Amino acid sequence: MSLPRTVVFDLDGTLVDTAPDLIAALNFVLDREGLPPVPLRAARNMIGAGARKLIERGLELEGRATSTDDVDRLTRDFIEYYAGHIAVESRPFEGLEAALDVLEAQGCRFAVCTNKLEWLSKRLLDELGLSGRFAAICGADTFGVSKPDPVILQQTVARAGGDIGATIMVGDAGPDVGVARRAGVPVIGVEFGYTDVPIAQLKPDRVIGHMRELPGAVDGLSGRFVGLTT
Repeated sequence: MSLPRTVVFDLDGTLVDTAPDLIAALNFVLDREGLPPVPLRAARNMIGAGARKLIERGLELEGRATSTDDVDRLTRDFIEYYAGHIAVESRPFEGLEAALDVLEAQGCRFAVCTNKLEWLSKRLLDELGLSGRFAAICGADTFGVSKPDPVILQQTVARAGGDIGATIMVGDAGPDVGVARRAGVPVIGVEFGYTDVPIAQLKPDRVIGHMRELPGAVDGLSGRFVGLTT
């Protein structure tokens, strides 16, 4: 019997459209600094590198030079606000649960590997009723490293009870493609996420435009695992 495939997902912009709530939290801290709000459309591609980076990018848009201590304070304020408003408008991308059902029926297990903090990731997925679908939910603070460092993916797979040799990564941006390449894992890129570089230009092994395409993309990459046995 071949090894069960482990499908590892990025979170923001891949599993869940979190942009509305993340940008609302960003605008909350910007407003407290007397700065104008950042439009959602313009800010979507600023997401993906964690709360601190999102705040730094928001400040850069306004030309605001801020000290490390100020960014630390704003990051704490952001996280406090976001934790309390984490799933006001955030929703799974269309077709996600149906795609997971198909893959689960084929013997796949699932994990989350994100640069979001672990406890925030779990809270979000709890609020959306999705936590139970994943054998592991790991964030930037779980192992002390962030994507694209391959350790975070390798350890996420290990925590999920999978094998890195039978793993596929799914993500929307450069850190996801980078972590997969460094870990020697095939990667599927989604076109509906948050990235300032079109995902196709990052050359993932497959590109999908809707979650309904995910089972076929996973199946198409599974030939790489031929010969692996339990």
